[in-house]
Amino acid sequence: MFYTYLRGLVTFILWVLNGNAHYHHKELIPSQEENYILVAPHRTWWDPVYMAFATKPKQFIFMAKKELFSNKLIALLLRSLLSFPVDRKNADLQSLKRAMKVLDKGKIFGIFPEGKRSITGRMDSFEKGTAFLAVRSRAQIIPIYIHPDSFRSGRPKMAVGTPIDINDIAANTKKSILVDVVTDEISDSIDALRIELEAKLEDNSRE
Repeated sequence: MFYTYLRGLVTFILWVLNGNAHYHHKELIPSQEENYILVAPHRTWWDPVYMAFATKPKQFIFMAKKELFSNKLIALLLRSLLSFPVDRKNADLQSLKRAMKVLDKGKIFGIFPEGKRSITGRMDSFEKGTAFLAVRSRAQIIPIYIHPDSFRSGRPKMAVGTPIDINDIAANTKKSILVDVVTDEISDSIDALRIELEAKLEDNSRE
C-alpha cells in the first residue's frame, strides 16, 4: 500500500519537473499477469522510476548498489520502492536468489545490464548477469531505451522493444554459449531502440 502512495507522490513530482514522459511502443509491455525482466541502460538517477511508470499499475522491483543503502534515509526510500541491495564488486549470489524469487512470484524485475550508471552517457558493454538470470528463470526480457538528452526538453522519451523470448533462443543455441548469445541479443535490441528513437527525435526537430 505504501508503495502505491509513494509512487503516486513521485509521479506528481516528476510531472511537475518534466511533464509527462512519452513511451514509444508501450503496448509491447505485457499486460497480463506474468513475470518478465525489464532492462535498460543506466544514465540518470530517475531511470528506475521511469521504468516503473512503464509497468503501471504493477509493482516493479529492482536492484540498487549496496553503497546507497548505507544512508538510512536513502535506504528507507529505496526499500519503500521495493528495491534491494546488490554487491557489484563481487559475485552476489544472495541478490541473484532474491531476483529469482521475484520472478518466481510472477512479478516484474528491473535491471541495468551494464551493471552501473554510465558517466559518459554512452552505452557501456553489458555484463552477463542479466542474461544468466533470464536463462535461469526463463522469463521474457523487455528491452527499453531512455533517451538521456530528452530530459532537457521537459518531456522524457523512451522506446520499448519487442520481448526477447529465452526459450526461442535456447532452442537454437548450444547451452555452453547461451548466456553470451542472450547478452548480445539484449545489447543489439537496446542499440536498435537507441537508433530508432534518435531518428524520431531528429525528424521531429526538423518539423
